[in-house]
Amino acid sequence: MFEREIRGLIGPNEARPVVRDAFAKLARGEAILPGVINLDIPESRAEVHVKGAHLRATPFFSIKVASGSYDNPARGLPVGSGMFLVFDATTGFPRAVLFDNGYLTELRTGAAGAVAADLLARKDIERVGIVGVGSQARYQLEALLGVRTPERVIAYGRSEPKAIAYAKEMEERHGVQVLPAKTVEQAVRGSDVVVTVTPSKEPLVRAEWVLPGMHITAVGSDGPDKQELDVGVLAKADKVVADRLDQCLRLGEIHHAVEAGVLTRDRVYAELGAIVAGSKPGRERDEEITVADLTGVGVQDAAVANVVVDEALRRGLGKVLDI
Repeated sequence: MFEREIRGLIGPNEARPVVRDAFAKLARGEAILPGVINLDIPESRAEVHVKGAHLRATPFFSIKVASGSYDNPARGLPVGSGMFLVFDATTGFPRAVLFDNGYLTELRTGAAGAVAADLLARKDIERVGIVGVGSQARYQLEALLGVRTPERVIAYGRSEPKAIAYAKEMEERHGVQVLPAKTVEQAVRGSDVVVTVTPSKEPLVRAEWVLPGMHITAVGSDGPDKQELDVGVLAKADKVVADRLDQCLRLGEIHHAVEAGVLTRDRVYAELGAIVAGSKPGRERDEEITVADLTGVGVQDAAVANVVVDEALRRGLGKVLDI
């Protein structure tokens, strides 16, 4: 199946509940999750992430390759691409190849951000700060608006023209006021929810900008050399939540904070799935500072791939290949 067909089968409203359920299954031991394979190609600034999972009691397991290069825009190409291989969980035989061009990864990442915000942000929020104005910043905002209703959004991008274009596009699409910020501090300070979606290798968000009641979802640090939050942000937080702790200790913001000695494994409050499953509470007080470190977990990929293949089989979509 190709991206156009896949987009017709699943969007943010369909992705959010299945991603939420996948995290709960992971917490309850109802998922099989192998480690991540990361392959970086420095000569071309290309990145490859291979993730997979099987959600027990579902008919499929999935392997996803997400790839791309930050030099692609200069080549007239999107930054990211990818594809899914979906297999029958009983026979091990292939059932589908999803040429999604990275769409499902963008979608499930936005869904995880919305799940984290729904569990950890205050119910009533006035302002959202977005750091980064690329493709994933669009998915994060759309998904977040499915669980919260801010009065305005402040978005920062390294390129001012791109930040202005993002603000205009998002305001027209979603009917919420979106303003471009001139600095990261302007986007962060005073926001109730902050979402960071950049490939930065240096901290962007400073602890002194983080005030009581703020929730931060950090999305960009999916490799050991990437970092969006100063380690002092995690040290200051009342609750630090990992999407998958072992993974965040290797790849995420938690990795940098532990390495700097300002956070220990035992001080990480919970995995996101534990909160979804109800074994740990989410936000308990309005003044809490909460941080969600989202490095991307294979159960998210399995969840959205299951929806696509189930729906495609039900509707008779896709092209059948004899192999």
